[in-house]
Amino acid sequence: MTMRIFAAIVVTLLADSVCAQTYPERPVRFIAGYPAGSASDNLARILSQKMSEAWGQQVIVDNRPGAAGNIAAETTARATPDGYTILLVATNHAIVPSLYNKLPFDPIKDFAPVSYVSFAPALLVVNPSLPPRSVPELITLAKAKPGQLNYGSSGNGATPHLAMELLKTSAGVDIRHVPYKGIPPALTDLLGGQIQLMFSTMAPAVPLVRAGRLRALAVSSAKRSSAVPEVPAMSEFIPGFDATSWQGILAPAGTPPLIVARIRDTAAKALQAPDVHQRLVDSGYTPVGSTPAEFGAFIRTEMSKWAKVVKASGATLD
Repeated sequence: MTMRIFAAIVVTLLADSVCAQTYPERPVRFIAGYPAGSASDNLARILSQKMSEAWGQQVIVDNRPGAAGNIAAETTARATPDGYTILLVATNHAIVPSLYNKLPFDPIKDFAPVSYVSFAPALLVVNPSLPPRSVPELITLAKAKPGQLNYGSSGNGATPHLAMELLKTSAGVDIRHVPYKGIPPALTDLLGGQIQLMFSTMAPAVPLVRAGRLRALAVSSAKRSSAVPEVPAMSEFIPGFDATSWQGILAPAGTPPLIVARIRDTAAKALQAPDVHQRLVDSGYTPVGSTPAEFGAFIRTEMSKWAKVVKASGATLD
């Protein structure tokens, strides 16, 4: 290495250090790939408020819904890598590479992982008229009546759809898929008996379970949820089963590591705040937090897992 190259590297490192120490000096755009009022949007607004307070600069939520989060991801990937554009990413980021033949971005190479933020299990619920009162009983019934049970989902390729496909492949059962445009209409038909079961997000399903209008058999996470601690985890019946919705923060590839670290540290403190922690738990989420490297490894693992499920299900969005 010549002295000129060495000097250039030193100057660059010093410049990055100065930028990180003064960051942010203007408002930060926090992109959310889902519409206002959605779970991801609410989480982005909770975090943005805490970040704004910590930095003394506005962190503005920019909703870019559509195409399973691809619009938001592409917008972030093309942004200047200076820390002033960050993305709240969700499970679909690890699923869409298997659903689309071609994406306008690379889900790994075009992003700098910042932090895993939280996860939320889905709730496996059945119409009370269905006899099974446990996952093993459901599997036994499904094997006795192949193709005769119908399950609903919020749409092709969504986590509730693929969670059930993971159950089908893991248990070796045949249950027919009925896709809906969102969880609410699917729950309506579940209550009416048009479909017999589904994986639902926690918030709308738990009150129906408490009221006795639906029966909960399991949560889709590896461990039980504090929101419904009496409901077993799927992994108690199918070892290794884990199909949760998760959220994390990404920045454009090339964002200086010191700035990434500053964003990560601020997010971690926000997640540890008692009010934030309680709001997430009340919504069925479990706060996590991680290093950038841990989150990057997690995304790769999720992509590999869901690729197998998508292939088995035959789902596509192209």
